[in-house]
Amino acid sequence: MGETITFWVLAVVSVGAALGVVFNRKAVYSALMLGTVMLCLAVLYAVQDAPFLAAVQIIVYTGAIMMLFLFVLMLVGVDSSDSFVETLKGQRFWAAIAALGFATLIVLAVGNAFFGDQVGLAQATAQGGYIRSIALLLFTKYVFAFEITSALLITAALGAMVLAHRERLTEKATQKDLSRARFQGDRPSPLPGPGTYARNNAIDMPALLPDGSVAESSVNRYIARYDVEHGHLPDDPKLAAAIKHRADDDGADTDADESNGVTK
Repeated sequence: MGETITFWVLAVVSVGAALGVVFNRKAVYSALMLGTVMLCLAVLYAVQDAPFLAAVQIIVYTGAIMMLFLFVLMLVGVDSSDSFVETLKGQRFWAAIAALGFATLIVLAVGNAFFGDQVGLAQATAQGGYIRSIALLLFTKYVFAFEITSALLITAALGAMVLAHRERLTEKATQKDLSRARFQGDRPSPLPGPGTYARNNAIDMPALLPDGSVAESSVNRYIARYDVEHGHLPDDPKLAAAIKHRADDDGADTDADESNGVTK
């Protein structure tokens, strides 16, 4: 009775999660739904007195394979938009053929489950235990499918690397190029470092340069605009004028944005 209840509860959860894998628009949610399906399968294996399969399901699939999916998401990017331009000619035709073949396999599997001969667990593991029975089937009858699955995983890893690869359009700037651009610009000296002549612990308060003047570039212009719009200006007129001038900046100096982490 308990086995039947467990099966129907986990069947509903796993089927719902499987549908979530297919119909979710965000890849992160699909990966989480896939992890739910794998955990449900592990519990079903444990209920069927197959602890080895349950452990393998959690360690290999829920652990290793899910980590592979997460690495793919990290490489490709969660917010990256799908491209509608075909990079390979005829890929939609072959994708349709593959989808038709996959649908045929699903129909055959469902038909075999409904109309085929029922084999109990005792009969399936009669060749010396479930571990030996799995090994015999895996390396004899289903060895080709096993090798195809390993090749598919390698292909997925290579595809992730290809999708994450970006061609460099310009040569990487050397230290000599960076130094030349720095001294040819408006500021040959570096930006104020964190804690240099700081007056307080707020990042919206400008620091002071060694000569005692206010370092306007030590404040992020967006934070300065927020302070001006909401009237959060210091009492010191020199600092208030510096924040107002920084808020009116058009953002031409892009390096100044990197100085918003100055500890005041």
